[in-house]
Amino acid sequence: MLVVLGAVLAVLGTGTAQAAGYRYWSFWEGSGSGWAYATQGPSLVRPDDGSVQGFRFAVSADSQDAAKPRRSPDFAKICADTPAEDGRKRVALVIDPGTATDAPDGETPPALRTACAQVPEDASSAEALASVAKPLRYGSDALLCAISGYPGSGCGEQVAQDSGGGRTATADASAPTSAGVATGGDGADGGGPSAGVLAGVGAVLLLGIAAVAQARRRRG
Repeated sequence: MLVVLGAVLAVLGTGTAQAAGYRYWSFWEGSGSGWAYATQGPSLVRPDDGSVQGFRFAVSADSQDAAKPRRSPDFAKICADTPAEDGRKRVALVIDPGTATDAPDGETPPALRTACAQVPEDASSAEALASVAKPLRYGSDALLCAISGYPGSGCGEQVAQDSGGGRTATADASAPTSAGVATGGDGADGGGPSAGVLAGVGAVLLLGIAAVAQARRRRG
């Protein structure tokens, strides 16, 4: 059984090393205490006047390790030059394209920037973003793929950690399902072992159990 346990641990270790996470734009909501990973997609959120929303491009496995925007959610500072208007609301936006480490091959992330969107009172966060950061690019599954044209290609691809510490997109990548990324609908948290890893563990366990049973029959 120790051999079986060792095999299980090896499979789990391999899965963790090979699947570093997904490269995507995560969605955040700001407050006086900092940033909180959004529980709904930006097309579902209807922020109030005075809200701060953040978008951060990075590689992360799930909401627990997602990189936060590198600018504090300071509405007063971001919207200082945008006076209030009747029938409209102001939404402060922090758009953080991340670092070169998280950028796709051949691309350089633009500079972090902030903007004050002044939109109709019933506008969503997605509409506020579109008013200040075009062009936006969406995938066929309604994922937000690019803000202001960055990145130029790709959408929520899975990224593996190579032996040299670099990151490469996997061939069978699938988009993340976190609500912070999706532009519509409630998303499931992307944390935990992948289905492939769990299937591998199950196969190892079955083989181990069969081997133990066969050995016992021989001794009997």
